[in-house]
Amino acid sequence: MSYQTKNRAPIILNAFTMATVSHLNYGLWRHPRDQTYRYTSVKYWTDLARSVEQAGFDCLFIADALGQIDVYGGSPKASLQHGIQSPLIDPLLLVSAMAASTEKLGFGITLSTTYEHPYQAARKFSTLDHLTNGRIGWNVVTSQQESAARNLGLTKQVAHDKRYDVADEFLDVTYKLWQASWEEDAVVRKKDLTGSVYTDPAKVHPIAHKGAYFTVPDGHVTEPSPQRVPVILQAGTSARGSDFAARHAEVVFVVGAGADGVRNNVRRIREQAVQYGRKPENIKFITAVAVVVAETDEAAQEKFSEYYQYYDPVGSIIHYSSMTGVDFSKISRDSIIRYQKTEASQSVLRQFDPAVSGREWTLDNAANPAGSFGRARTFIGSASTVADQLEQWLDDTETDGINLIQLINPESFEDFGRLVVPELRKRGRIRQSAGATLRETLFPENHTARPPADHPAARHGPPENRQVA
Repeated sequence: MSYQTKNRAPIILNAFTMATVSHLNYGLWRHPRDQTYRYTSVKYWTDLARSVEQAGFDCLFIADALGQIDVYGGSPKASLQHGIQSPLIDPLLLVSAMAASTEKLGFGITLSTTYEHPYQAARKFSTLDHLTNGRIGWNVVTSQQESAARNLGLTKQVAHDKRYDVADEFLDVTYKLWQASWEEDAVVRKKDLTGSVYTDPAKVHPIAHKGAYFTVPDGHVTEPSPQRVPVILQAGTSARGSDFAARHAEVVFVVGAGADGVRNNVRRIREQAVQYGRKPENIKFITAVAVVVAETDEAAQEKFSEYYQYYDPVGSIIHYSSMTGVDFSKISRDSIIRYQKTEASQSVLRQFDPAVSGREWTLDNAANPAGSFGRARTFIGSASTVADQLEQWLDDTETDGINLIQLINPESFEDFGRLVVPELRKRGRIRQSAGATLRETLFPENHTARPPADHPAARHGPPENRQVA
């Protein structure tokens, strides 16, 4: 008998990848069927986009990082040797080709507010929103690597909480550019040779922003796109990151030590969102999971064993060092880990602190839990077994969907689409059709391509762009 889920809402299905040879599938680039080594080929990306769209995914979520991975051992040597997020190319430049090869697939693209300027970022996302016909989302990050600061003009990394202060103002600037600058009917395209007008100047407004970190006096250079504002995705669950998510995020990529840890973070962010005047249902939550599926449970276990021969546990620790800012090459893998403050990601280390999780974790417990590929939960079995595990995970964590990790690419996505998606569809957990835009796909109940009235972006702009909560 299948698991009796508490929730019948469509599951958000994101294919999770990065523009690199190895993302969270540590060492599996060595598997003979893995195709990720082709990541520098545009055909690789267009093939991947078509494949995940056909498989039934809502969005291709592409992570990114700036700077080399160099915390473990104090140099980039280990990450280069193990292929951990290195080498790496720019994901923004891939979207146009993938959008031209697909019709409904959304794209969640990572861009840092610490090493970009809001005036430039607003133009980039408006452009992508136009070129995708409204299928773009922005995974807002503040960047965690000291190497990025060194190589992008700073003497040292900006302090963790200050990065979020900058990000708050950064988003306020982009909201003003997207929402307040161009009125909906500013583009006239009147072709009368005696009185031709392309854009009505009276309907394009300067935003006159002068803040603590940015001064942007003039108007946006790009006309309004289908969504105006890309879907805002975010992954912070530290105290400051949660506050940022509660204010801005429409989709939160949440972490935690086990289902209880994830659920606690979800509940906390929802409560904070209400304090900002937002409706809890206007924030969706997703987690990263890996899936090994086959026609039978036995065949799936055999496939897992085959994959696991190529798994690299040291690679997972190298990546964990980079995320936390802690050089784990200096301790044994059976050492107990505890939270220590760094200027890198705080939540991915704090989640394993005994004061938060209620138990002690060794480095290997945290980075290489048994039966998993790294820190993300791994589901193994037939289509019905995986669907049961996935539905229970969503219930236990109170989340709305997943970022599916590529183990063997594109095999993992194709197997999930071939086997698990039909089972979930039979259970009513796959949406019947995509919306006209990514926001309408993820929030069909709101009936709009634009941010809802309770989102801070909706409160900017001239009267015809504002919405009343």
